[in-house]
Amino acid sequence: MIKNIKTKETIKDIKTLDKKKTLDSFNKKQSINTKNNVQDEKENKESNYAINKIKSASEKTLVSARIKIKKYRNQKRKNEKLIKENSTKKGNIKLKNIKLLAEIRSLEMEVLVINCGSSSLKFQLIDSDSEKVLAKGICERIGIKGSVITYQPTGGEKEVSNIDMPTHHEAIDAVIKALTNKETGVINDMSEVKAVGHRVVHGGEYFSKATLVDDDVIKKIEECNYLAPLHNPANIIGIKACMKLMPDTPNVVVFDTAFHQTMPESAYLYAIPRKYYDENKIRRYGFHGTSHSYVSKRVAQIMDTPYDKLKTIVCHLGNGASICAVDGGKSVDTSMGLTPLAGVIMGTRSGDIDPSIIEVIAKQDGLSIDQVINLLNKESGVAGLSEVSSDFRDITQAIEDGNAKAKSAFDAYIRQVVRFVGAYIAVMNGVDAIAFTAGVGENNKFVRAAVMEHLGYMGVKINHEANDSRGEEVMISTEDSKVKVFVVPTNEELAIARETVEIVNK
Repeated sequence: MIKNIKTKETIKDIKTLDKKKTLDSFNKKQSINTKNNVQDEKENKESNYAINKIKSASEKTLVSARIKIKKYRNQKRKNEKLIKENSTKKGNIKLKNIKLLAEIRSLEMEVLVINCGSSSLKFQLIDSDSEKVLAKGICERIGIKGSVITYQPTGGEKEVSNIDMPTHHEAIDAVIKALTNKETGVINDMSEVKAVGHRVVHGGEYFSKATLVDDDVIKKIEECNYLAPLHNPANIIGIKACMKLMPDTPNVVVFDTAFHQTMPESAYLYAIPRKYYDENKIRRYGFHGTSHSYVSKRVAQIMDTPYDKLKTIVCHLGNGASICAVDGGKSVDTSMGLTPLAGVIMGTRSGDIDPSIIEVIAKQDGLSIDQVINLLNKESGVAGLSEVSSDFRDITQAIEDGNAKAKSAFDAYIRQVVRFVGAYIAVMNGVDAIAFTAGVGENNKFVRAAVMEHLGYMGVKINHEANDSRGEEVMISTEDSKVKVFVVPTNEELAIARETVEIVNK
């Protein structure tokens, strides 16, 4: 009977049943050390009933995810103990129990996804089997007075706690305590977390895929610090804190830049003296790679078309924005460059400008280069042009109120998005699908409609009713549109978790 309990679906069904009764009955069947025939017959009946119930059961809605999860974890621990005990016995049952244990372990992996900023730390705990978020939260104001952690278990209430977090080490410790809290935690202890996946902004030319962390990997990330001085050092701090607090848990790094390492030299080289690339690796790297990868793969699934047969343009439009040309599953061009400042206009970032502007502003206002770069990063973009806000909801409202500067900023933004989309259609010699994602792309119908109206020459036709949606996965082009256009909510955390599991299971 054991061989019938080896599928992913059956494991999921086990979770949704009366776990103690069902699994106890099942494991009783496995024990061959019975005292008499009467007991054997009883256990056989219980086991058959359990198996039949498992086969016929359907997924039940989790009323309280936290309680259900904890109950299952406790039961799984008991079952694994019984399997280990039985595995010491001779015979075929030993081999089958070992295989079942391996199956359980391979399907069940809780992954902690960490995204460290200079003064913040976002986290999610994800079940790799169901791909559901078990809990999530954020630590804010790390190293600053008034630091706070926001924690929410799936199905539970959001909790906000003031905790002194002078470094990321204390922040990671706060995350661990939240996840294992007896009242609101979703796991019993951190041994249930089988891996930690870290978002790292810049991997330079060292990394073209996710990588298991060791001393050499950390050294190479540190060598890329000059390429992302605001992000990489913070990312490393988070990695080292996890390694110290969870020494037996493998850590995996997933890079924003990795997906774009397939770009040809003609796409990533800047027309500056070659020595700056040869000696300093000054080139286009691109960012939001995890998002572009996830969304382009999802588009292929939606269209039921092989990933390597599609030409897709992904418009990741949030406060930070980038556009990527994905040809046959590979990034062949992208709008961000050496840093996340380049490309389309963003919330507070300028995007592409004439580089001489830096000198002009510096001389006119008596600013240093650092001050000008800060201005381009934090005081420019839609916010700088509109003098209203970096938030497109505010921009849209201002336009409705007759604000001319807001309308001018909106039009400039749309023009830049259209320019990059058009350029990438030319680069790929055509396009099959266009996808909008991230905060603006997923939620602002006016931005999507304005971009699509410029693509009529490609046979793009907008479905205005479908485009009224917010934050939903939907096709917003008509059925007869020559190019299919989608809204696909990004899920960078899930993408990181998937890559982490893949690396750890190798």
